[in-house]
Amino acid sequence: MADAPFADKPTLFTVMTPSLLHLYDLKQSIVVIIDILRATSTIATALHNGAKEIIPVDSIAACIRLSKQMEAVSAGERDGKIAEGLQFGNTPFDYSREFIEGKTLVLTTTNGTRLLHMALAADADEIITGSFCNFSSVVRYLGNCKKNVILACAAWKDKINIEDTLFAGAVVSQLKGDFTVNCDASHIAASLYETAKTDLFGFMRYQNASHYHRLMGFGAEKDLRYCLTHDNADVLVKYENGRLKACSTE
Repeated sequence: MADAPFADKPTLFTVMTPSLLHLYDLKQSIVVIIDILRATSTIATALHNGAKEIIPVDSIAACIRLSKQMEAVSAGERDGKIAEGLQFGNTPFDYSREFIEGKTLVLTTTNGTRLLHMALAADADEIITGSFCNFSSVVRYLGNCKKNVILACAAWKDKINIEDTLFAGAVVSQLKGDFTVNCDASHIAASLYETAKTDLFGFMRYQNASHYHRLMGFGAEKDLRYCLTHDNADVLVKYENGRLKACSTE
């Protein structure tokens, strides 16, 4: 009887690394793909700036082949750097409105696009992408849908990272009243975010976050700060029929 007040609420789980995704049933859930540094931040930015669509692929070869067939922009990275044979990388600043508006982008990344394809293989009911850049659209959509949610962190080569966990925590903190959250990972993420929320960049630096050091080593402080900023590319991104597109939050 103690659980009765929560019976009509959907559930919310956090998966901190793709290596744990197989433990969850995705078939009745909205799966939020989270890759803050930098795939889902770049995806939100490109679509916010008018990209027609983004086609996420899981290999460099597929990215090159498909972009040639479609006369699209090829983009992506491996280990944080532009992958050989691709035109552009995984920085949001490559995709200004002047450049990307009306174009199709074929994208492959080390972690984010791989996780998306894992979710597809597990028959996810619905897939959206989440970042601080489009935070408000994500939480508004999830709050309105009244469906089970899985916050799936892309992490870094299956190792938990701070930035994806922070975003998951931000979502949990915002929506916990609307969901049944019987998930220690979600509680951990929310606690981390509450500690860090006044200065996400400073928190990453203070905690010696691995991706902070990786991107700072590439001279990408501007990317870091951008990707940790709320709502600078606030658009809902949905995966449908092999493509990521900007959609209504209703």
